[in-house]
Amino acid sequence: MFDTTLCDRQLTEYSLFTDWVSFELVNITLIAGLILAVFGLGFLVNKRRRKWRIIKSKAFLSLIGLTSTFLLLFVFVGKGLALPTDYSTEAQAIVILGRGPSQWENRIDLAAELWQAKKAPEIFVSGRTEAGEMIQLLAEKGIPSRVIDGENCSISTSENAAFTAAILKPQGIERIILITDAPHMWRSLFLFGDNGFTVIPHPSKLSNKWNLYKKAVLTLRESIYLVGYGLNKLFYRQPSAKINNPNLENLLQQAEEYSKTREREMLEIPGFLEAQPGRDTAL
Repeated sequence: MFDTTLCDRQLTEYSLFTDWVSFELVNITLIAGLILAVFGLGFLVNKRRRKWRIIKSKAFLSLIGLTSTFLLLFVFVGKGLALPTDYSTEAQAIVILGRGPSQWENRIDLAAELWQAKKAPEIFVSGRTEAGEMIQLLAEKGIPSRVIDGENCSISTSENAAFTAAILKPQGIERIILITDAPHMWRSLFLFGDNGFTVIPHPSKLSNKWNLYKKAVLTLRESIYLVGYGLNKLFYRQPSAKINNPNLENLLQQAEEYSKTREREMLEIPGFLEAQPGRDTAL
């Protein structure tokens, strides 16, 4: 595993807003402008009393339209609707994202089930403070340690995608099964796609330990993130998964070097390439 001891930086226990802050300032401004526009309609209503009825109706319709659109997005994100479901596509690795210990059981069980069904030959775990323990739980499921790898440097979904790409892509792995919860899946799918992966989404269930309030807050947060992602693509026209942090460039380079070392170790295992259909390794 690409170890967290190489990542010399501060980390709070839960980096709830890391992805949001990483979006360019223009996207935050655009969303703030959208909110202010709604309030601005109310201001116009008060200023133009002669056109009260017309403006009031337009403001009301605009507010209803925005509310309805966001509610639809909320349901769409929360249920993981319209996700690609072509599980016949050959995958080269199963990638699991972390979301805290309460979610580990469902994700570990799903990954073990998919691996045992020979849906992919390797399992990769991504997420700081979580990857090491999740790898141990996978081993306890009877999955050989040689087919399990991971990184515990990433502290956001954008970094999940970037570090996973830095480690897996040099090994020729580009088609992955991605495991995370349904509210998180659409954004994760886009970010991993921006990093060059062909993603087969496989949502895991949220833990029964989470009450309705927690699930609603998570879905609301992911809906807002998804709007930010869309605005970034529409107006800024560059991948939102791009890490614009010079301090992380060295870590990503180290991750690539780790990948090459692991690949050499894997190639020494008898029958490894035969168990890796379609793998195009440069080593």
